[in-house]
Amino acid sequence: MKKIVSLLVTLFFISTSLLHAASFDPSQLPAGKRTIAGKYLSAKETYEMVVANPKKVLFVDVRTPAETRFVGIADPVNLNIPYMLDDYSSWDRKKNRFQMNPNSAFATKIADAMATHGLKKSDPVILMCRSGDRSAAAANLLTNAGYTNVYSVYDGFEGDMSKEGRRSVNG
Repeated sequence: MKKIVSLLVTLFFISTSLLHAASFDPSQLPAGKRTIAGKYLSAKETYEMVVANPKKVLFVDVRTPAETRFVGIADPVNLNIPYMLDDYSSWDRKKNRFQMNPNSAFATKIADAMATHGLKKSDPVILMCRSGDRSAAAANLLTNAGYTNVYSVYDGFEGDMSKEGRRSVNG
């Protein structure tokens, strides 16, 4: 019975993904959200994929610890490994916030997490940030490091900005 339920959930996910693939056009994404591998998931598809295969997927929130602490974290996330870290010694006047620098330990921590979960570089890795830019950059880093099945959640945890300046478009 468990195998039948698992098969049905997998078939549902595949059919949903195929339907989404027909309506989603990655070329419409802003350049900052595009990845080398061209693998994308919406927030909803991410949830479905992780729930259907929790032991076969590594789902990583790449936002800063402050973002996860103050905004929240998605329920099925395996762990938080920031792609960028806040540099509290340097203010970015243009963006009106602290400067952010790449996390030099990111790829190593992903490799450690994959090993801990018994996963290989060919297993799915899903990366999510606030709105899809950092997850795309992190996906490119992992693709260049030899990971072959890295997805970026293109609408992120909070989504894109509306015309009113709120993150309420998607996510």
